[in-house]
Amino acid sequence: MNRLINQPLLFLGLSLLLVSVAAAQLTTPRPSPAAELNQTIALTSITVNYSRPSVIRGNNDRTGQIWGTQVPWGLAPNAFGNQKPMPWRAGANENTTISFSTPVLIEGEPLSAGTYGLHMIPEENGTVTVIFSNNTSSWGSFWYEQSEDALRVKVQMKDAPFTNVLTYQFTEVGLTSGTLALMWEKQQIPVKLAVSQETIMAKFRDDLRGVQGFGWQGPLSAANYCLQNNINHEEAVKWADQAIAANRTGQTLGMKAALLFQKGDTEAAVKTADEAKEIATMNELNTLGYQLVGANQFEKAEEFFKLNIKRNPKVANGYDSLGECYVAMGKNDEAIKLFKKSLSMDPPPNVKLNSIANLKRLGVDYSE
Repeated sequence: MNRLINQPLLFLGLSLLLVSVAAAQLTTPRPSPAAELNQTIALTSITVNYSRPSVIRGNNDRTGQIWGTQVPWGLAPNAFGNQKPMPWRAGANENTTISFSTPVLIEGEPLSAGTYGLHMIPEENGTVTVIFSNNTSSWGSFWYEQSEDALRVKVQMKDAPFTNVLTYQFTEVGLTSGTLALMWEKQQIPVKLAVSQETIMAKFRDDLRGVQGFGWQGPLSAANYCLQNNINHEEAVKWADQAIAANRTGQTLGMKAALLFQKGDTEAAVKTADEAKEIATMNELNTLGYQLVGANQFEKAEEFFKLNIKRNPKVANGYDSLGECYVAMGKNDEAIKLFKKSLSMDPPPNVKLNSIANLKRLGVDYSE
């Protein structure tokens, strides 16, 4: 026997089925896949999240049609939202974002730590306005508002080898600076980033208030960074004192002496260096000698290298090190004798190579 179907219940069932199908949709590959770039500069972590459109996709070759066409010059018409002309999203799909774990300098302009939406306005003359927006959640640039800008800088677009898939990369990375470049088609957009030494010092101070401040290695590392970069001497000496209090060695005393020499307090530096030599190990005394050479305290360095040879007469490295001291002092004849002495003692490979290299620089053709 046929039964009548309740039509409202039928429609309800179909609706629930459609909702279930929509909820169960698969995630399929995107034509412009997501990517992430990570780079550390100094003590700052930098992350770029973006999507990567292609110039050539299948049989579709858009070579020569990207800049000024796919990416319009100036602001682009906006077909959505508030209808305002919009900058380029500097990628595809969602808002391209860039994150900094500390304050940074962008083309010399300060920008606070945080995450920013990244937008660009390229011009036909090659000038590109790079925008860091406080809005990171909007889709692309469709709802971009200039009032939400954190920073704008201008850079110059450059010719570059062909890059099919839009790519962000660091083309230069130094100790405290680098260049982030957007590469696509035959152009690149480079942006210079830097971390100030004061930002690095602030990170040291913060770290040394934590567990690193209870040992000697943390303060010594901070002091050594200041020594290597010839900065922040007053505080660096305090960090060296902190390391000495936790571990009084030739290494920690030597660090303080080197800093004092660098800041021009020669009397205190000599006193500290003399304290260091009394308890220094062979390697510590050798390091201290090189620190004295670096501070142009050649006679004091000579004294320390000679002391090391007196304590360790069968170690070839002592003669090699004193030889380098004599090269710095311009005593080349004495240096040649010491390098030859080092080589006569069957030195380890690194010392042997160094002695031979120094002899060659002094015009001596050494052969075993």
